[in-house]
Amino acid sequence: MFEDIVIFIKELYGNKDFIALHEPRFVGNERKYVLDAIDSTFVSSVGAYVNEFEKQFAHYVGAKCAIVTGSGTSALHAALHLLGVCENDEVLTQALTFVATANAISYCKAHPIFIDSDPKTLGLCPTSLEDFLSRNAQVRDNVCYNRVTGRKIKVCVPMHVFGHPVQIEEIIRICNSYRIDVLEDAAESLGSLWHGQHTGLFGKLGVSSFNGNKVITSGGGGMIMTQDEALGKKAKHLTTTAKIQHAWEIAHDELGFNYRMPNLNAALVLGQLEQVESFVADKRATAQIYQTYFGSKGIESFIEPKGARSNYWLNCIFLKNRNERDQFLEVTNKNGVMTRPIWTLMPDLMMYKDCQRTELAVARDLSDRIVNLPSSVRFP
Repeated sequence: MFEDIVIFIKELYGNKDFIALHEPRFVGNERKYVLDAIDSTFVSSVGAYVNEFEKQFAHYVGAKCAIVTGSGTSALHAALHLLGVCENDEVLTQALTFVATANAISYCKAHPIFIDSDPKTLGLCPTSLEDFLSRNAQVRDNVCYNRVTGRKIKVCVPMHVFGHPVQIEEIIRICNSYRIDVLEDAAESLGSLWHGQHTGLFGKLGVSSFNGNKVITSGGGGMIMTQDEALGKKAKHLTTTAKIQHAWEIAHDELGFNYRMPNLNAALVLGQLEQVESFVADKRATAQIYQTYFGSKGIESFIEPKGARSNYWLNCIFLKNRNERDQFLEVTNKNGVMTRPIWTLMPDLMMYKDCQRTELAVARDLSDRIVNLPSSVRFP
């Protein structure tokens, strides 16, 4: 049966010898804009394309402020810093996530706490979150403390897995009751909506990624988005080395980060952004094709949560167990179809093995059974 799936996927993607998991499509103004940026000689972090991309991105998602960075991870790190995460603080996130989410917390010398997954969204489970906080958290003087460790719990970072929105409003409701800020890791969910609103705009801050394998790419890049104009202004200052604006003098008023995106990358991704809706439409059409095909074979596909418009950044199916998953991965990859398992659970990594966590029954089951399928935009 797996050999038949290889044939189907190769036909879907034009019978090429090798089908990548997610490759970029450069079919618009990307080359024109990049060459124009080169000709302008403004190729570093100051340039017209940086400003225009921030403006157009903010318009697309509906944000008051959008601050572009050199990577999604740097956007996460800066956002945590903006929300006051300090050494020995704690940050709630999900166990089943890309490692950058946990790493950004560690860059702040803070401690991640890992919450179980929601089978309806693949993201952070509100029930598991509320259970953890009811057992372990205490609010004193409007600050949330962990009864077990005595540390402050500052922020919660839910991640929209594969572009599928989490139950973000419920997560925010729970966090608000414990005086915990919410930072959305929307790295994978550009073009995804929850009840009509773009992901990344529900929490105090949200971040996106434009890595080479994302819906749109700048080669490497990220974005901080917010509806709080004061926080947005602070984010731009912080990510520009906290430099005080002056015609010639060079001075800085706090510890800042050199995290701004170069103009060359912004030129590339602006050309991509102009096509984002057609990219998302194509990916959603591919998801429908997969769901019909795998349904006919009795294999479950993950379908966007009720109330969501997902971008289907990566399509995934659920196999019976880890053994069947590994057989599928071996057959497809040996035959030129790139498929991948989901990430290793964060507490199973050496650097996070001692972190506090909830029971992770759902996350572990998903980790054993999920396979990602080729999900590139198929046109032209």
